[in-house]
This record gives sequence, structure tokens and C-alpha cells, in this order.
Amino acid sequence: MAGAIIENMSTKKLVIVGVILLLFQAFSFMVGGLIAPSPTTAVHYLATKCVDAVKGHQSGRWFMPWGPNQCDKIQDFDEAMSKKIEANDIVFAVHIPLPNKEMSPWFQFMLVILQFDIAFKMYNQIVATIDVGVAYRDDMLGEWTEMAHSIERRKLSCNFTTTKTYENEGRYYECDLLPFMELGNVAHKYYLLNIRLPVSERNKINVGIGEIKDIRLVGIHQNGGFTKVWFAMKTFLTPSILIILVWYWRRITLMTRPPVLLEKVIFALGLCMTFINIPVEWFSVGFNWTWMLLFGDIRQGIFYAMLLSFWIIFCGEHLMDQMERNRFSIYWKQVGPIVFGSFCLFIFDMCERGVQLKNPFYSIWASDVGTELAKLLLNHCFTSLPLPHSPVQWEKKIPLRS
Repeated sequence: MAGAIIENMSTKKLVIVGVILLLFQAFSFMVGGLIAPSPTTAVHYLATKCVDAVKGHQSGRWFMPWGPNQCDKIQDFDEAMSKKIEANDIVFAVHIPLPNKEMSPWFQFMLVILQFDIAFKMYNQIVATIDVGVAYRDDMLGEWTEMAHSIERRKLSCNFTTTKTYENEGRYYECDLLPFMELGNVAHKYYLLNIRLPVSERNKINVGIGEIKDIRLVGIHQNGGFTKVWFAMKTFLTPSILIILVWYWRRITLMTRPPVLLEKVIFALGLCMTFINIPVEWFSVGFNWTWMLLFGDIRQGIFYAMLLSFWIIFCGEHLMDQMERNRFSIYWKQVGPIVFGSFCLFIFDMCERGVQLKNPFYSIWASDVGTELAKLLLNHCFTSLPLPHSPVQWEKKIPLRS
């Protein structure tokens, strides 16, 4: 292999470059540890039980849990039975954020997780059909504008830790958290969730699901202070990376020989690094760009695919027993699976966050078919990569009760 320019640098220059990079890294860690707050905040909400007394359930009506136009509320379902209020007339209302607070575009995204408090009955159906809508407004006294409405099914994964007998009826199940809603941008100050659990004996909807005592939600969003530090770092580093990239390619073009494969791959990796670091998130503060999360995933996917390809070509160009070098075509067997795996992950992301651009309540993990297809797709993606690792599924549990 013809010597790459980085291999022809003197030891002194390499040490200087290494020390500068180490100082930048230490500075970044200091900024993240001493200045920036924690990346995210989790806020707990308890849904308020509102009563929809209008026959036919008038569309476009929103129920506020508190405030001047708050709904008619009940404390529990025993009160509903005493007042002869049917389950179809109960709306679980959640206002985001809590009273005397407001959301901000600096929060970047909002993820909402759902958990039911279900009392044990001898014959329970652990599948819930949810009729849910979300609305927004920017004035505390303004009208609510519908953002999305959907009917979703969620399979409840619940365990009952004691013996299933009639004596233990009324005790709570221990149910896993459920994915509920994800917004790619927090462009408005106030959000309102109205959740119904429709009951239909004929269609077997929410029949025998058990006695739902409460609905709890956890709203997770990025901290505004962290977002500002993150934007500032990206804004500062992007011009630096561009300057280094221009200097590097200028040195390459000044040489009498044409660029070798490794130099081209390093330049391509620098371009991908610049692409992922460009602070386009600044525009999400002023515009309602709900696709920013999807765009961020695409940028990360391009960068990691290029990084894997770089390491494969870097190792291949330094193998002593490899006679043919400096041609990209000889690496197609190694780079091809990386491209295929990246394409599979892109398809998976489009099936999740791509659909959420229209329906924020959608989750590919909500159904058995979607879960199996997602696992199959991810397994094929990772097993196709020429790397000695397997995917690890992380589970983040958030305690809902103190």
C-alpha cells in the first residue's frame, strides 16, 4: 500500500495532534460534567377521571382535569357505580405539564409511558383497547386544537405475585410499562391527553379486563439547559471539524500522487462526522419539525456505517498477507453486509418513528406480529454484520410509586 499521509507524519506532529485531541476531549467531559444538567427529566402524572354526560359523546370536546373549565370528576369507580355512570362515559384526562408550568421547544422531544393500576379478578382479559386523543394550545385560556387521535391496542404484561383466589380479589397486578406516545418536537406550551377505555360486549372490547383503579403516565423530555449546552458544543465543534477536513484534503491534493483508498475513506468519515455534527437542531426551536428524531437517527446510521467500513478497510489495508490493496471493490464482501444491515435498521426506524410522524401513539412493539417482525428484522441485521457481537436489549424501568 502506498503510504498514507497520516503514516508519513513525524512522531512530533503525531504527538502534538494526539495531545490537542486529548485536551479537547477532556474539555468536553468537563463541560458535560460541570455545566450541563442531566439530559432528561421524568415527570409523573395521575390521570383524572372525568365524566362525559353528553349522549353520543360529542366530538371535538376536550376534558380538562383542573382550571376554570375543569370537567365533572369522580374519585373512583365505586362512586361511578353509585351514580350509575357507565364505563364508556368516563374520560381519563392528563394535562402536560403540571399546573403553573409550561413546555418549551428546548425540550426537543416528549416520550410518554403508560401504566395501568389493575385490581385482580378471577377472570381478567389482559388486552386493552384505548381510544386516545392529544390536543395542544399556547394560551392558558385558549381553545384546544386536536393534534392526533387514534384507537390503539396494548397487550398488558402483568404478574400477580400472590395466589389467584377469590380472597385476593382487589389486590393490584404488577404490570410492565407500556409505550404510549412520542413527539419528535415540543412546539407548544400545553398538551392535553384524553383517554377512553370503550367497553363493548358484542365486539369483546375491554370485557373482563379487570377493575382499573387508575391510569398513570410518565412524561420524559430533554432538559432545556442540556439542550443549550449541547447546541453550543455542536456549533463550536462543527467549524473546527470543517477546517481540519479542508486542511487534510488540501494536503492530499498537493501531493504528486493520487489519493490512496485509506485517505479517501478517512475523508469520507470526516464528511459523515461533519454531517452528524451540523447543528440543524437550532431550527427545531423555531419550527415545528416533528421529523427531527427520525433525521437524527438517519445521520447516526450513516456515521456508524461509515465508521464500521473505515475500520474494515483500515485493517484490510494493513494485512501483511493481502497482496491486492488500494481498491474499494475487494472489500465488497465486508462492506456489503454493513450496507444491508444499515438498510434494515432504516426500514425498522421508518416503521416506528416514520409512522409516528402521523400517529404519535403508534408503536411497532404494541402487537405480537409487529414485535416478531421487529425482532426478526433486527436479528437478520446484526447477524449479517461481520462483527463478533450481538444486539443487547436494554430495559429501562421507571418507578411509578414511591
